[in-house]
Amino acid sequence: QVQLVESGGGLVQAGGSLRLSCATSGRTFSSAAMGWFRQAPGKEREFVAAISRSGGSTYYADSVKGRFTISRDNAKNTVYLQMNSLKPEDTAVYYCAARTWRSYSTRASEYDYWGQGTQVTVSS
Repeated sequence: QVQLVESGGGLVQAGGSLRLSCATSGRTFSSAAMGWFRQAPGKEREFVAAISRSGGSTYYADSVKGRFTISRDNAKNTVYLQMNSLKPEDTAVYYCAARTWRSYSTRASEYDYWGQGTQVTVSS
């Protein structure tokens, strides 16, 4: 089983930055594509970013492209989301997810494991 724990969320002003971390466990981590999703109150969970198993390919939602960067360190079993130029509309609970033995997906339903989420709040 793959376990995921997010951290790094908090309250920041618009234009600020945050770095989220997702610590994982499980022997299949290096075989899992990893993704970040977010969910605002009253809205469905939406895709933010994803990274391939090797870390060689990354993918971003149009809403965050150019501002967010996903990366992974397989030696540390950790995936990161660097968020710059934050906007109030980025406010949400951010979730880390793993998709084992498969390529990345932009669909939340296609991920196998999820963390508990970390709150990101951006003030105007």
